[in-house]
Amino acid sequence: MSTSRHRRWRRKIGPVSRWLPAFARLSTVFLLIALALFVALRVAAPYLISTGFVRSGIEDALSKWTGYHAEIKGSPVLEFWPTPRITLNQITIRQPRESGDKLLGSIESLSADFSLIDALRGRTSFHEFHLVRPNLALTRDEKGLIDWSYAGLLARAISGVRYENGAEMLDPDLDAEIGAVTVEDGTLVVTDIKTAKTYHFDSVTADIAWPRLSGAISAVVIARINGEDLKVDFASRQPLLAFAGRNAETRTSLTSNLLTAHFQGIASIASLSAFSGNATVTIPDVPALLTWSGKSVPGIATLKSASLESDIMSSGNGLRFNNLSLSLNEASATGVMDLFTQPGKRPKIGGTLAFDQMNLKPFLDAFALRLAAGEAEDISTGMSGPLQVLDVDVRLSARRAQMGLFELSDVGASMIVAGGEAKFDIGDSQFEGGEMTAHLEATQRDFDGGGKLQLSIRNADFAALAERLQLKGPLPLATGSLDLDLQSPKAIWTTGLADVTGRLHFWTGEGTIPGIDAAALRTQAAEKPFFPLSAAAGGVFAFNQLNLQADFANGSAEMHDARIAGATQTLTLSGVITYQSNGLALSGSLDATDPAKAAELPLLPFFIGGSWPNPVISPVPLFGNTPQAQ
Repeated sequence: MSTSRHRRWRRKIGPVSRWLPAFARLSTVFLLIALALFVALRVAAPYLISTGFVRSGIEDALSKWTGYHAEIKGSPVLEFWPTPRITLNQITIRQPRESGDKLLGSIESLSADFSLIDALRGRTSFHEFHLVRPNLALTRDEKGLIDWSYAGLLARAISGVRYENGAEMLDPDLDAEIGAVTVEDGTLVVTDIKTAKTYHFDSVTADIAWPRLSGAISAVVIARINGEDLKVDFASRQPLLAFAGRNAETRTSLTSNLLTAHFQGIASIASLSAFSGNATVTIPDVPALLTWSGKSVPGIATLKSASLESDIMSSGNGLRFNNLSLSLNEASATGVMDLFTQPGKRPKIGGTLAFDQMNLKPFLDAFALRLAAGEAEDISTGMSGPLQVLDVDVRLSARRAQMGLFELSDVGASMIVAGGEAKFDIGDSQFEGGEMTAHLEATQRDFDGGGKLQLSIRNADFAALAERLQLKGPLPLATGSLDLDLQSPKAIWTTGLADVTGRLHFWTGEGTIPGIDAAALRTQAAEKPFFPLSAAAGGVFAFNQLNLQADFANGSAEMHDARIAGATQTLTLSGVITYQSNGLALSGSLDATDPAKAAELPLLPFFIGGSWPNPVISPVPLFGNTPQAQ
């Protein structure tokens, strides 16, 4: 059986061994002929193909593609090894003079591979373009579209592209091969007619792969703007639709030291009508980004970093951000946001955000929506600031929130900007064991009209608050309530203490004032014409009730009949406190809480002057009958 198997293998291998040498010889002959033909063409090409023929061919190609007239001033250089390639210098591309003589740009050097066979047949075709130091100028029109060219093949392809059955369609007579395009050390100037701004991109380097007009494109572009390098990675299976401002599948990434952004989905450079996909944005240094962009927001230094990730889709006349994850500094939130845009109306941002923990100050800074004082356009010039062009209606919730040294829990808040006014409300929160509500409002002219603050605290532990704020001096330590109403006619970020006016009402139940000994106060007043408060600071003044009201104006607070009623004695105060210098000018009195004990605890009037926390007390002599004797 083994012998028969070997015989079968010999029968199969035998024919192969006979024809294999013949095939090898034939292949070798064809290979040598091809190699000889290749070498012969390379050697003979300089004598068969003229430089002027290839030069005129690439001039015609550039003119055909752009619709402009290409002019080449430098002498062309032809190379035939390892591939046929032409290099042209000093190229300008401009509109024909009879059509306006508009300059599209100039190119210091342009190289391109060309087909040797086509050139020998009297035709030219080019691919693998390399541009050195091109200087191009483009215009973005009122519709948000780029004026790519005048009337060339690219413009006709962009205007003639169709969308059918989920794909980009282009008529064969508008299609053409492109290949790879490399740009080195270029300059691009984009003039935006709609915004009347001009953008300059320097040191442009690009690698573009676009085999055919009807095919997919991928491009990596690195450019410098305002001294910062930006890298853009763009890819699309429907590039002509994208360049035409229509909806197209795209993948775009922007990378720099100041900003990283990524989008994948369907988008349009001219409209938000069918925008959908996923987007991520990361800003590691918000103040640095604003400085680079030439903008400034007051107080923004507290907002160090920000990031956003969301599914985005068009919704009516705007965009919806679903599954939104937002981070501001160390605070993270999830929620849903909407951007509404309607013709003739201001865009509006609305939605809800839920934080586990947040810092309210940088969040307010992020929504300040105003240039810093001195950098804003004067209202008389007719320029509208952010409050005139954007409305905001955002609802916030947080399990824990911090506002400077204050800590809140279970916060429900809202931010509303509309009609030239901005309002921030804390509708509900837990504060120092009690409850707090607040209303901050900035009015008119992008906050230039001033603002007001209304604060209401109920049943909070002010002893814990004083310890948290590290306040010094004899202060009432008790559970109490406070109403505060302040306003300023100046812009919020320029308001000083002297610009604030308003009213305060503070009342508590039982509590103590450390650093005040009523008995020592009477003893010192009987012995000395004046003495420091520290001389009577050996005890604690216990009280059953405190009620205080004050008005604020011109950098001072005017106290009206503050009454601190203890079990046996009552302390009353009125006068002026200059809080910019901690100066005091108060009249006070200490008398018996129970009128029946007036003889035992007679009225002691005094004057308090100097500065907090250790002012000087001067007893005031009584002339004639005391108030109790009247």
